[in-house]
Amino acid sequence: MKITEHIANAKDTLISFEVLPPLKGKTIHSLYEHLDPLMEFQPSWINVTYHRSETMFKKKLDGSFEKVEVRKRPGTVGICAAIKNHYSVDAVPHIICGGFTRRETEDALIDLDFLGIDNVLVLRGDAPKNEASFEAEKGGNHYAIDLLAQVTGMNNGIYLDEDIKNGGKTNFCAGVAGYPEKHFEAPNLELDLERMKQKIDAGAEYIMTQMFFDNEKFYAFVKLCRDMGITVPIIPGLKPLTNKKQLSILPRIFHVDIPTELSNAINKCKTDTDCEKVGTEWLVQQSKELKKFGVPVLHYYTLGKPKVIRDVVHQIM
Repeated sequence: MKITEHIANAKDTLISFEVLPPLKGKTIHSLYEHLDPLMEFQPSWINVTYHRSETMFKKKLDGSFEKVEVRKRPGTVGICAAIKNHYSVDAVPHIICGGFTRRETEDALIDLDFLGIDNVLVLRGDAPKNEASFEAEKGGNHYAIDLLAQVTGMNNGIYLDEDIKNGGKTNFCAGVAGYPEKHFEAPNLELDLERMKQKIDAGAEYIMTQMFFDNEKFYAFVKLCRDMGITVPIIPGLKPLTNKKQLSILPRIFHVDIPTELSNAINKCKTDTDCEKVGTEWLVQQSKELKKFGVPVLHYYTLGKPKVIRDVVHQIM
């Protein structure tokens, strides 16, 4: 079922989760162990992130170094199929520009279509860890809107091979990312929202936001979107703070602000257990306020913390 259909048919706020593929070398059962405690909440869908390969230098026996490409978390397409089969729950793969050619993307979309996957989240993706800025793969999509055009093109039976006439039409419901505190590369929020509107006009059917810890910023973001004529569902992405390191890591990596009240409370904690309790309480309050605001879905980034998310959802259901 499409994300938009889930939302249209809902009688209350929906719950969804997001997971990382297991590190290469681990089995699918490690993911099941992560998700099993959360399935009691009957999530409407589960997002699965996609990860580009990374350049690494491995030392050889002669002391020289060899440049190798390594994908540490492969398997997104297979994981989506496994989730759909194991739990009978819709899976939403992230599709990214970085590290993939348009032909590789087309093949992945064909696989997803054959597997009965109805939804994708379309993202540009981040720059490699050892590079300062994003560079598209040779023969790949440069921006999320280019990738979105490829998805909507396939929905209309348009393939890269021009010899394919009357190609089979896919039926993906495509979402895009939203940034309540603006994308870090955008010069200002106004231009960031204009680019968002372009993606909606190009066929995106819902928005999934970056994590945030201040609901007021989300409310302001929603109002600005509505004022621009963006009417698609806007789904808040939520994550708990669980240790002091995150006070510096999350703003640096994800370019989000931590409210003073929350950072002060975390800094007063003596242990990670205390931090986790504070973060859980904050996320519970965030979730209750967002539910009251009328968000269609509460989407939780589980990222190795299923117990915390389970505790949060228990208190808001």
